[in-house]
Amino acid sequence: MPATAGSPPANAQDPAATPRTPTAATTQGTGTAQLSTTATPATPDGPPARPPVRPAARTPARTPDRSTARPATHPAEGELTPVSRRFLAKATLVTAVLSIAGALLGLVRDQALARLFGAGSETDAFLVAWTVPEFASTLLIEDGLAFALIPAFSLALARRAQGAAGDPVRALVASTLPRLCLAFAAVSALIAGTAPYLVEALAPGLPDPALAVDCTRLTALCVLGFGLTGYFSAALRAHRRFVAAAAIYVAYNTGIITAMFVLGGHWGVRSAALGVAIGSGLMALIQLPSFVRQLRRRKVEPTLPVEADEQRAVTVALVATVLLFALCRQSQVLIERFLASTLPAGAISHLNYAQKVAQIPMTLSLMLCTVTFPVVARALADGDVERARGRVERDLALAACVVLLGAATVIACAPQIIELLFQRGAFTVRDTTATADVMRVYALGLLGQTLTGALVRSYFSAGRPSWYPVSAMVGGIIVTSWVGAWTVGPWGVLGIAAANAAGITVTAALLLAGMRRRSVPIRTRQVLAELSRPVRAAVVATLAGAFVASRLDDPLTGLVAGAATVLTVFVLLARALGAQGLAPVLQSVHSVTRRLIHGRSH
Repeated sequence: MPATAGSPPANAQDPAATPRTPTAATTQGTGTAQLSTTATPATPDGPPARPPVRPAARTPARTPDRSTARPATHPAEGELTPVSRRFLAKATLVTAVLSIAGALLGLVRDQALARLFGAGSETDAFLVAWTVPEFASTLLIEDGLAFALIPAFSLALARRAQGAAGDPVRALVASTLPRLCLAFAAVSALIAGTAPYLVEALAPGLPDPALAVDCTRLTALCVLGFGLTGYFSAALRAHRRFVAAAAIYVAYNTGIITAMFVLGGHWGVRSAALGVAIGSGLMALIQLPSFVRQLRRRKVEPTLPVEADEQRAVTVALVATVLLFALCRQSQVLIERFLASTLPAGAISHLNYAQKVAQIPMTLSLMLCTVTFPVVARALADGDVERARGRVERDLALAACVVLLGAATVIACAPQIIELLFQRGAFTVRDTTATADVMRVYALGLLGQTLTGALVRSYFSAGRPSWYPVSAMVGGIIVTSWVGAWTVGPWGVLGIAAANAAGITVTAALLLAGMRRRSVPIRTRQVLAELSRPVRAAVVATLAGAFVASRLDDPLTGLVAGAATVLTVFVLLARALGAQGLAPVLQSVHSVTRRLIHGRSH
């Protein structure tokens, strides 16, 4: 069974799983052997790694005598046991299932929006207000707070495991949560008060700015809910509790869909904006019980001294760098909507629907990175750079295979996907054609989106501020702005989508180039060589899938045949080319299939 929040998953949280016996460890960069008495964390794909723990005073190192080693004992309450491959597989499966459920509800939400309000000026007004939750989710849930808080909680858990005085986890919560709550509430009030000016700045050519102002004031309430959601999610993931954190978008989209159908007849599109506020509160509430349970765990009695440089907390510089990066990344949406507001009505809606569907492969590809980010952060907190590097390189290979397979399917079957999802009610055939064309162009940047999301986690996994990711993102934004301004005239929405793909690809290239010296020292050449294999397979699979899908008139039959062709060609070519990220994907599919068959047989 998958791990559940608040209860230890099988073979992942067993206190007796790893004995606490003295081990000889080598300090990174010094070559000096030192004695460690902490639990030995296991690497996901190999034998246990042995992180160094620096003693209070340097002493000559000796290899411990096995005959005199202390007997195995249970880890103290609150200490996390090693991360096994089985635990990562379970956590990823749980995250995948709940994330897919949230994504499917997101599609239902967009379908309801399209059916109830179409792709006209009213929907454009709401989508301008939708900028607030888009920014807030990126800053407070997906990127910003997670990059700052997960390393901080990982470090607090490492200090707790070492026996630091008091309870570092509770101390971290006490010093950060109240202040952040006040900041979230203040920002919500500021956005609501300045809504007319925000709408004018975001979409100066909007035909109905008053409706957009009303929707913006309603969506402003989500900042507090998203802030609490992001805080709880970071804490739970650092504690290896993934169920509640993965279920947040199920709760969120449920709130929006319910509000639209219950209040849509009286409030119009404002009901969707109110649903955003309601859904954000549900996201925080669904995690609160599990978060409280983690704080109630008994603290560890102090046994080992902790050096001052290990007592880092969430600093202003760290929060500033991660929030600025997330802000710059999300500003791509501002550029798109600013440029699209001068185009005919419906342009913003076509961009929105295309982007929502096209980003599903990216969301799926980053699920593993969401699970392993705390693993990398804990490895760096323990000083085990080698384990962190191996994990990051494996994540990049796997994420690239997943997103390229998804991108190939999206490009090959775009008309069939959009027709099946949205072409009903007020969403016309013309809207389907325009949205499918935009989605194909968006998909060209999916690999860059995925690499950016995976690589930036490595920059902030040590819990220290880094300005390089912000600079890389600024470079991508400049490319997006220039390309968009140059292409929006002759190409319209297609030029805006192409600018998005070009800008994020430049950002990914800059982040990859800076990894070796500024982050986890991955082997860049080997990573690039590995990425080229699924890219080549995806190009051929896209052409084959598009050919098959275009030969069938029925959209469902065309989608099934095209997607099956893409999958078959991609898997065969990727395996022939030796893509390393393909094997874990096939193993996961085989494991899930075997469990389903086994469950049905019983």
